[in-house]
Amino acid sequence: MKKSKYADNIVFNEEKQEFDAYKKKYPTTVGSQSFDEIKVDKSSVKSAHNYFSSRLNEIQSEYNKLLEEYKWTKLVYESEYNFQPNVGHKYYLYQRDNKTLWLSLVDPKSWNHKCLGCFQLLNSGKWKKLNL
Repeated sequence: MKKSKYADNIVFNEEKQEFDAYKKKYPTTVGSQSFDEIKVDKSSVKSAHNYFSSRLNEIQSEYNKLLEEYKWTKLVYESEYNFQPNVGHKYYLYQRDNKTLWLSLVDPKSWNHKCLGCFQLLNSGKWKKLNL
């Protein structure tokens, strides 16, 4: 048996002539991490899945709402009107028998035309659909 010139607590590789404690996959000093088996808790996988699933549903819901807002805004802008709409005022979108649309200030209770909805112009240029 070859006698080492270093103490037992020193990790020295005789073949490579270097200190290689930092390369070892196991503890080499008294102050090192325990050599016990580490138990990995994977129960958080389910909670992560639930989080991403619910977040995806929220995003899909938000996307659908945004798409609906876009469709109504586009419909109002493509309709006929001969006035400059003011931000914050209520306007009513009507449909003629030939399927053309027009925007009016007249309340649907005042006459008998097919009303598609009540809208309000917002600062952003978006039309917000209001409840009749």
